[in-house]
Amino acid sequence: MPAPRTPTPTPPKAFGRLSLPERNYVADALRTETVGGVLLLIAAVTALIWANVPALQDSYESVSDFHFGPAALGLDLSVAHWAADGLLAIFFFVAGIELKRELVAGDLRDPRAAALPVVAALCGMIVPALVYTLTNGIGGGSLAGWAVPTATDIAFALAVLAVIGTSLPSALRAFLLTLAVVDDLFAILIIAVFFTSDLDFLALGGAVVGLAAFWLLLRKGVRGWYVYVPLALAIWGLMYNSGIHATIAGVAMGLMLRCHRHEDEKQSPGEHIEHLVRPISSGLAVPLFALFSAGVAVSGGALGEVFTTPETLGVVLGLVVGKTVGIFGGTWLTTRFTRASLSDDLAWADILAVSALAGIGFTVSLLIGELAFEGDALMSDSVKASVLVGSLVATVLATVLLKIQNAKYRKLTEDEERDDDLSGVPDIYEEDDPAYHLRMAEICEKKAAEHRRIAREKAEEQNGLADVPGGAGEDHDGPA
Repeated sequence: MPAPRTPTPTPPKAFGRLSLPERNYVADALRTETVGGVLLLIAAVTALIWANVPALQDSYESVSDFHFGPAALGLDLSVAHWAADGLLAIFFFVAGIELKRELVAGDLRDPRAAALPVVAALCGMIVPALVYTLTNGIGGGSLAGWAVPTATDIAFALAVLAVIGTSLPSALRAFLLTLAVVDDLFAILIIAVFFTSDLDFLALGGAVVGLAAFWLLLRKGVRGWYVYVPLALAIWGLMYNSGIHATIAGVAMGLMLRCHRHEDEKQSPGEHIEHLVRPISSGLAVPLFALFSAGVAVSGGALGEVFTTPETLGVVLGLVVGKTVGIFGGTWLTTRFTRASLSDDLAWADILAVSALAGIGFTVSLLIGELAFEGDALMSDSVKASVLVGSLVATVLATVLLKIQNAKYRKLTEDEERDDDLSGVPDIYEEDDPAYHLRMAEICEKKAAEHRRIAREKAEEQNGLADVPGGAGEDHDGPA
């Protein structure tokens, strides 16, 4: 008798249904990011108006260039500098926690599940850099800005979704969030490796000692913001003075937090702190950075130069073409050469729309633009303008592609959210639970009983009319 054949495992589905805890985490994170994205959009528009209205231009420059801070500690910085190096450290702190959580409890903990967003994110950074390099190589421009179009701004992308009223299925939203986390990681590495000036090893050593103390206190279970906030500020100041971009301190501290839960915990320390700090990052730090970074001249001549100058054209093409081709191509290659396949509910047109949406590069792109052309204020402003233009073009392209699919997304979202048994958990997560089917049977029995009662009352009403003299059941053919 032949041995029973071992069933072949089903290949994983790309963009398949999330687990319930992962779905809830993604929904909570994206809710905050969406609100922050709307504030970011408002801040960017405010900056453009403030910097371009003749009566207000001088005040914008005065506020942006106003210096304050302890000069003795090397921290007498302008408002714009504080926003870029100080407030964005909070943004990268949250990014560090997100990355740590993804590595220990999210999609990135499983190499097979991590392959798709990691490859897509890598291709979504490599291709824009190549597009920029090729454009400037042919046009004779500077290659210094190759990293500008490599970053995706998840908050701005979600703000676009909120404004155009499109509801992406949770799997696509999770992919976009994971993509942004991996994107942030590589952006951090780019900043650390390629935009580090002369090192001050004494300050760097102090920052390392501070980080070691931060890690030790966490491992000992020491609690209290009054311990960690002053220590974090000291680490940030030392990192800034070391010559390494100060936002790296935020990432390092975020990665040190524990993001896996113990049995008696509803939230890990990392999740708890992220829940507290994320609104500050999305609602305050990033919008203020945008307010003092997006204020560039957008006259007709300046906009025309965006498409004629190699550096700025490279940024626009990198964001619009490079991001779309890179992420879509990376996703296709992963499904082509691995056993993963696309979810039955989705088509490649959906992946194309999300890839175009990822071409919205704002916060980190603006930061890298400042670092890449630090000694050239005119080119720095031009590159900022190109980031705005590229993000706007990507927004329009993504809006068109998403609107085409909007009816399908709405149906998928409704199916995901349906809770007919009123348990507080979507029905699709309870289909294998006998208790769910018992609850649904009870609900159906109650509805059936109600319908039987209504039918009985209708029948009795009709029978009553038939028994009444001169009623509906009598003939009226005779004389009155």
